[in-house]
Amino acid sequence: MISNETKIELFNTAKGMLKLSYAPYSHFHVGAALLSKDGKIYSGCNIENAAYGPSNCAERTAFFKAVSEGVLQFAGIMIVGGPDSNIKDYCPPCGVCRQVMMEFCNPDEFKIFLAKSENDIIEYTLKELLPLGFGNADLNK
Repeated sequence: MISNETKIELFNTAKGMLKLSYAPYSHFHVGAALLSKDGKIYSGCNIENAAYGPSNCAERTAFFKAVSEGVLQFAGIMIVGGPDSNIKDYCPPCGVCRQVMMEFCNPDEFKIFLAKSENDIIEYTLKELLPLGFGNADLNK
């Protein structure tokens, strides 16, 4: 169980990443705060590219930072975003980010938090957002 105090810390970390987002094309800024099972937070922001394909989402930026430091076990992620950094609605992860989460997380346990504010946070499991996810267990069948 992730405490409300931790959720607020994740929200504030993710919101803080909006100012570092590089989104000159879409102007849609996204911040993420990834919580490892040992309690460390890895932040990420979206980084766009003029060729679009090489762009990277905030969620994947956070995951890749953590994995590049040897961390492979995660409890949850907070995601916020909106046009010109204005958080107007919930900002769910794209399909590619959900697939990256599937690689490193237990879909029944990993929590995905979407927030409009500290007091307006909704929670899903990865399985709820990716019900028939394909993972490494499927390769061993």
